[in-house]
Amino acid sequence: MQRAAPQEFDRVLSSMCTRPHPAARKAAERFFATNPGDPATYQAVAALEEDALSYLGDITGLSTPHGYVTSGGTEANIQAIRAARNHARDDDPNVVAPESIHFSFQKAADVLDVELRIVPVDDDYRANVAAVREAVDDHTVLVAGVAGTTEFGRVDPIPELTAVAHDAGALMHVDAAWGGFILPFTDHEWSFAHAPIDSMTIDPHKYGQAVVPAGGLLFRDKSVVDSLAVDTPYLESASQASLTGTRSGAGVASAAAAMRELWPDGYRDAYERQQTNAEWFYDELRSRGYDAVEPDLPLVAASVPDGQFESLRDLGWRISRTASGELRIVCMPHVSRESLRAFLSDLDDLRSGPTRN
Repeated sequence: MQRAAPQEFDRVLSSMCTRPHPAARKAAERFFATNPGDPATYQAVAALEEDALSYLGDITGLSTPHGYVTSGGTEANIQAIRAARNHARDDDPNVVAPESIHFSFQKAADVLDVELRIVPVDDDYRANVAAVREAVDDHTVLVAGVAGTTEFGRVDPIPELTAVAHDAGALMHVDAAWGGFILPFTDHEWSFAHAPIDSMTIDPHKYGQAVVPAGGLLFRDKSVVDSLAVDTPYLESASQASLTGTRSGAGVASAAAAMRELWPDGYRDAYERQQTNAEWFYDELRSRGYDAVEPDLPLVAASVPDGQFESLRDLGWRISRTASGELRIVCMPHVSRESLRAFLSDLDDLRSGPTRN
């Protein structure tokens, strides 16, 4: 049987994962057999998790971060909702979020038996604050906003949403899974430093260039994290707040290593390079007559005919669509100007010849 080769990234234009940094890869190999879910036994990787949390706190403006390295944004979002539900102890809890929220919130609502109230976004694809205010009530335990939406790369008005949440007696959660390693180098107000938000999702295995899986979940208040804890009588560690129990030491170690190597200058360079690429690509699409959404962060969405889209996939381009059907190109650190030029060349060939129906 022929051995399978790992996915090459040269034609991957829709993923929010990327090639890990060499230091992250090396650290992952050293710690892949360790379990940060039992920190009293695996003390070396537990210390690395503290390092990772410290870096994440620096990145997000939180001086004393509480939380842990998750498997990714889905687990972090589920846990944020679970923590809010447990902390509130409400008998009929609901969560309010914009329609741009990640699909993991649907999973969380199903698993946790929490009502999910989805509200519209505005004309710029950002959460409609008035609609959020209308949707909250005395049973709202969490309001969620997104800092770097997966479809259009938009940043919700986080300070305004936080005020609505706290006025309703709810916690405020920010999903910055993708945007968290980009936004420190922008003028957006999104972090713990900009508003008294209560929790945040931020993924080192996206723009942070750690290996998969390596997500992050941060809390401002330790008591909210403690609401997740269960006793673990057969482990050396007395309790556990994570969802998965056994976790990847590789992900923890690689996250710490990547941030040690790249924060802040390496991440700034990656953002500036890819923001420039996204703006160039947007201009190129517009010059060809495509209706495109101007990139706020390094993500471009554009209306491309179905036949051209499917033909591009047939040519090996790994691309995806938004829920409303636009082509979605994410300028991750591995995406080069050369790759974008090659994509446009194929698109030009398709425009001048027959395409699939």
